[in-house]
Amino acid sequence: MSFPICAANICVPNRKQIASFSIAGLMLGIAPLWLMLAAAKTSAQAQTSNPADWTQFHRDNMQRWNPYETILNVDNVASLNLKWNSSIGGASSPAVVNGVAYIGSNDDNVYALNASTGAKLWSFATGESVYSSPAVVNGVVYVGSFDHNLYALNATTGMELWSYTTGNIIDSSPAVANGVVYFGAQDGNFYALNANTGAKLWSYETGNDELPSPAVANGVVYMGTDNYIGSNNLYALNASTGALLWSYATGSIYTSPAVANGVVYFGSVDNTDNLLGRSDDRGRIPAVRDRLG
Repeated sequence: MSFPICAANICVPNRKQIASFSIAGLMLGIAPLWLMLAAAKTSAQAQTSNPADWTQFHRDNMQRWNPYETILNVDNVASLNLKWNSSIGGASSPAVVNGVAYIGSNDDNVYALNASTGAKLWSFATGESVYSSPAVVNGVVYVGSFDHNLYALNATTGMELWSYTTGNIIDSSPAVANGVVYFGAQDGNFYALNANTGAKLWSYETGNDELPSPAVANGVVYMGTDNYIGSNNLYALNASTGALLWSYATGSIYTSPAVANGVVYFGSVDNTDNLLGRSDDRGRIPAVRDRLG
């Protein structure tokens, strides 16, 4: 079991500490893909993203898979070679939109890198480490920081558009849907903000220290809790009002749920580091119907 390291009343789980990170772009050693990459856009542009872009942690389909990826497959994936790398410290998962990779770092910055070359386009300094994975929607980068703030940045320039201050660390990756930014903070609250203005629409108090990244589907927000002491739940909230629709009691949920075909999938662990199954003890991932609970 991993235990948190605490200092000045801030606890960071060991499993989330990363000494260093290099982001690497990979390319196939075949001419057609090279030509496509050479023709790719090389600057951040506030325009509608390509369907094949990876705009946020879950992707827009909230299933963490890319149905538009038609180049890589079982026949050519072994031919991948390193294209570039950029050592920017331990970092979040990237978002890739319009030829730009957006990523957070433990050097307190958010970076925009040319996805074809790795060249830095801009950086934005927050007050603390950034483990939250950026979401890029309609030319705006949404990302949380350990400095307690959720930031909205211009995707082209990195200029701050607005910020919202919570009561503690934000390492939850935001989900953006229908003009609303959804994310959790380690102050035990889950937030919904107006994506254009940063105004709070609603918040839901869970009482838990940490809230992993949410998923949003068909008017419902799904998010789990990760509390080292006490109970944990998977919650389903009304995306418009924040009202509780149902909750499912389980162990600590480190992961973000996935929603597909009327089912919510998530993993959890109990106090002995065992995966909790719905009906057995063999480490099966629970599945909960998305409307019935």
